[in-house]
Amino acid sequence: MENAEEDLQLLEMARLAAEKAYCAYSNFHVGAAVETEIGIFSGCNVENASYGLSMCAERVALFSAAAAGARNFERLAVSCVDALDGSLLNAKMPCGACRQVMSELMQPGSRIIIDGAGQFLLADLLPQPFRLDMDKQS
Repeated sequence: MENAEEDLQLLEMARLAAEKAYCAYSNFHVGAAVETEIGIFSGCNVENASYGLSMCAERVALFSAAAAGARNFERLAVSCVDALDGSLLNAKMPCGACRQVMSELMQPGSRIIIDGAGQFLLADLLPQPFRLDMDKQS
């Protein structure tokens, strides 16, 4: 059974991470927090004048956890604190690149908690992720 109190704590960590965002170009603060077997890791979006070099909060959190040695990514919370309450659901959702990275590091049944949008299974956010089958490559 899902623990609502733990989900809210993870979401609050994502909100706090959003406060640290470097978003000089979009002014759109995003934070993420991922729970792993070795702890919780947070991340915020970091923008760059060369937009393609910017990094989303979700990937910062996931990559930080992986760099620290985490291999079991259990759930992820995301908060787009600048998305107004009346914003469309799409303004609060992870981008496609982040969903692909999630599918690499997390299980299809992992829960993704999105502030103001609800909870989703990763498999519902990205039902057909790109995969390499290393055993069958020639």
